[in-house]
Amino acid sequence: MRQFLVVGHDAPTTPDFSLDDLAGGAGRLDVLCRCVNSAFFRSHAIREDVRVHLVLGDEFTVRFDGATLHRLNPDERSTAALIRSALERRADAIGHMPAESTPGVSIRRMGFEATLSELASDAAVVELHEEGDPVVDVDPPAEPLFVLSDHHDFTGEEASLLSAAADERVRLGPEVLHADHAITVAHNYLDTEGFTAY
Repeated sequence: MRQFLVVGHDAPTTPDFSLDDLAGGAGRLDVLCRCVNSAFFRSHAIREDVRVHLVLGDEFTVRFDGATLHRLNPDERSTAALIRSALERRADAIGHMPAESTPGVSIRRMGFEATLSELASDAAVVELHEEGDPVVDVDPPAEPLFVLSDHHDFTGEEASLLSAAADERVRLGPEVLHADHAITVAHNYLDTEGFTAY
């Protein structure tokens, strides 16, 4: 299982946002939607062995599970609609119990710390950091959880929690990448394990 945890610092926590203004009024929800699409889409298929966890405003976590995911299309607007449907079920997310909104999409009343702690119990936490070890020098973990931020840096508290939980601290290349591009590169890193020639 490959997992990606993406923190949306300005992301909406209520469903009353416009699908026509994802980059503005919806708190850069476009960035999170691109992360979801990069995590799941291949040519003519989706990756069934992937989960994406979007932390929205440190209040809710929306989970996409490739094993049961339906209705995901390769455009930001329809992905945002799935997130909005999840937020419409937020009242049904009691404690840390999930509420499923559409097949493969659920919402939990959990912020970054609780989500990271839960996921770290069954996964190798991979902190992506520009001062980390070059990814080509690190053996891919069997059950990786890549942790990313949106267009903002992690807060000091988030960075401390992540540093304490991380099993690996890696950089994906010499340049700093957008979160959705980093997900694509991380997939390639895992997909090409053992490849010596193309």
